[in-house]
Amino acid sequence: MTSVLSHRERVRLALEFQETDRVPIAMVCSGINAPARAALTAYLAAERGTTVEAFLAPLIDIKNVGPAYVGPPCAPGFDMWGVHRKAVSYGSGEYNEIDVYPLGSASSVADVNAHTWPSPDWFDDSVLPARVRDLQRHGEYGLMAANANIFETSWYMRGLEQMMMDFVLAPDLAHAILQKVADFYVARLSRILEAVPGEIDLVFTADDLGGQQGLLMSLAMWEAFIKPHHARLNARIHELGAKVIYHSDGAVMEVVPGLIDMGIDVLQALQFDARGMDPVALKQQYGDRLCFEGGISVQSTLPFGSVADVVREVEERIAVLGAGGGYILGPSHAIQAGTPPENIVALFDTAGRFAHGNARIAMVEG
Repeated sequence: MTSVLSHRERVRLALEFQETDRVPIAMVCSGINAPARAALTAYLAAERGTTVEAFLAPLIDIKNVGPAYVGPPCAPGFDMWGVHRKAVSYGSGEYNEIDVYPLGSASSVADVNAHTWPSPDWFDDSVLPARVRDLQRHGEYGLMAANANIFETSWYMRGLEQMMMDFVLAPDLAHAILQKVADFYVARLSRILEAVPGEIDLVFTADDLGGQQGLLMSLAMWEAFIKPHHARLNARIHELGAKVIYHSDGAVMEVVPGLIDMGIDVLQALQFDARGMDPVALKQQYGDRLCFEGGISVQSTLPFGSVADVVREVEERIAVLGAGGGYILGPSHAIQAGTPPENIVALFDTAGRFAHGNARIAMVEG
């Protein structure tokens, strides 16, 4: 295919398992952390006379769109769920880490019900048509709404260790929290999709299910507590005409068949540094039913590899995951402090110039 497609055409064709003029590129559940962005800003100014925004603008094919928050103001450090985070330094920057779990001391379903839960009414969806028009005025992008991380939101409120214990010792309490969170996300995302019918291509959903070595829980536990809520959400998203992109870090090969059964369309993150994560196996086993997004390592290749290593990995991902369509390329997560700006530029330069066929040729010649 030699014609130049719009951003949205490129994304939609890829999601229909068709190859495009170049692989679609996105920064889903990603970004460039502040110290890395400062280094990239200086590098692009010196080497190319441009800004980060101008460099990325012609390459990024997916943009986020969402409603306006009009609910009760949150106290400093708190979110609408009642979770509090504090800044924790990692030297050149900081992350916000949870230090208050509002349901941490709950001991009954009554305690869960008594909590002040956010409402879909806290969002003004009437602004969405104008926001969509404003985004599409600049290039017709693939649009994504976010987000629905049912298990994560639940344990953010309860505490991860306590939530895992609840699965065994207090299942009714765990189910009550998950049900409340899922009900909110189903309602909120329904309103978003109904406000701009046909305009949103993807809905971002998430739950980190894997660690570096394997799943955080048994498949049976995931099936019992988490899968049904996402299956209900995904069915609603499909009913309203969008596709489901699902994020999980870590070693998740074992759960991929269940995720497909749960109704996801795109598996995101693709942390191939984790145990058992294999792009060839993923594509061969599931590539006829499942699309992929991400896959460029922020854990090893981008921060610690050479420019040649980055170029090689990008070309390999396009050749393997992009064969026959079904792949949107991007970093596996946020690009971390200390990542050489040359490597970030190599990622996007290579993805922007390599069509699917060129990547296959490069693989054969390599």
